Amino acid sequence: MGRHSHTAVTRARSVPKVLGLTLLGALLPGIGLIFGGRRKIGAFILTITLGLVGLAAYVGLTRRDEVLAAAVDPSRLLITSVSIAAVALIWIIVIVASHRSLRPATGRAGGRAIGATFVGILCFAIAAPTAFAVQTVLAQRTLVQDVFVAQGESKSATRPKTVNVKDPWEDRPRLNLLLLGGDDAPSREGVRTDTVIVASIDTKTGNTSLISMPRQLTFMPFPTDSPLYKKYPNGFGQEGLSLEGRLEWMLTAMYQNIPDKYPGILGPSDNEGADVLKQSVGAATGLKIDYYLQVNLTGFPELVNALGGITVNVNERVAMGGISSAHIPPKEWIEPGPKQHLDGRHALWFARGRYNADDDQRQIRQRCTINAMVDAADPATLITKYKAIAKAGQHLLRTDIPQELLPALVQLAVKVKAGTVSNINLDVSKLKMKYLHPDYDGMREAIEKALEQPTPPATQPVKTPSKTPSKTPSNTKTTPPPTQNLVDACAYQPNGDQPS
Repeated sequence: MGRHSHTAVTRARSVPKVLGLTLLGALLPGIGLIFGGRRKIGAFILTITLGLVGLAAYVGLTRRDEVLAAAVDPSRLLITSVSIAAVALIWIIVIVASHRSLRPATGRAGGRAIGATFVGILCFAIAAPTAFAVQTVLAQRTLVQDVFVAQGESKSATRPKTVNVKDPWEDRPRLNLLLLGGDDAPSREGVRTDTVIVASIDTKTGNTSLISMPRQLTFMPFPTDSPLYKKYPNGFGQEGLSLEGRLEWMLTAMYQNIPDKYPGILGPSDNEGADVLKQSVGAATGLKIDYYLQVNLTGFPELVNALGGITVNVNERVAMGGISSAHIPPKEWIEPGPKQHLDGRHALWFARGRYNADDDQRQIRQRCTINAMVDAADPATLITKYKAIAKAGQHLLRTDIPQELLPALVQLAVKVKAGTVSNINLDVSKLKMKYLHPDYDGMREAIEKALEQPTPPATQPVKTPSKTPSKTPSNTKTTPPPTQNLVDACAYQPNGDQPS
């Protein structure tokens, strides 16, 4: 009797009603089977569906740390991608089974064709975003595996030996990252680090201070316990050279020249140039540099384009090319204007254009570029363009940040996004950073005061001896340099007036 009544019900249903119930069954898997007479299996699937939805909501609201940890764990990402595909496959099977149980047993060919087309559309509506989700998860997995190597699988002469996975910031009030821009174009022999910036991050608040190191710094110091201190006790430099000769002894040349002359001097390393700079920049600033993040400038436009471009205020004409020393003018310019949206090519020149511009101007533009990229990486952009971003990241980044630190680092990045990014303005003339013997003692003291916390004994800077002490005065009472919020520093100021 039950079987005959079920058949009568399905025969009585019109095509629109069947399609409506099929749609309802797609939105709430199990409902369609219940209306189609397969109540037990329908109730079971509906219960599982509601349970999974509730579990996802609970995890998303109360287990954010675990979700972030899973997002940077290659094994969990693989499991996630398989799980997404499996759930989608089961969902599609339920939709097809629901429609078959709902449609009339003896329907017309036209109605069956309409039903089949509708079910096909529903299945595609599930399959398409599922494929996108799986590809995004796998892109993230590839990025993590290619860029971030596990602690015990990489070689670094300067990286912390262990990672406190449970609480990496327990005894670390600040995380100091060395940001390097490698100018390794195909037309250039070797690598010059034209961009050297220290990002000092407060691990509790996410507030970040940026310290730009002029690329023409000379006699860069080394810690006394470094093998390089024995080679360069007076800093990386040489007296009595012409300007052209000094180019090979400046900060920009250290990445290439020191490993070339003393390969392996710091020990096993996957990136000797970065280890050299971590030690030297750490000694110059008085900060313990924890990790480095190196950007290949030839791949920089790809990342900016993946983000959909960046928006910056252009306060002065920025040259795209040109050689000042040879009096070769650029063929293109980025003209001044507020809130200009730049693609990857223009963003690269905005950050590095040097024709008729000094290092101070370039450093400001570089910091504003970093700030603009942080702003561009909003959740909507990351979700919709993540495959392209991840692919660009594989070509763009090198780092000694271990995989084990990534969960905590992702959480810290959320704080950085919500925190304040500021610039520590070093007094270039007072600290003599444009002269042969910069005042590194004064620089260290100024940075320490600007960060408003005493430097722990383990990270106390070494004092750099000099052959000519009179050229390197030490300011024992250096006043803290002004810090400037990058929102203000990067505002539109067409007259070139920098806010104080």
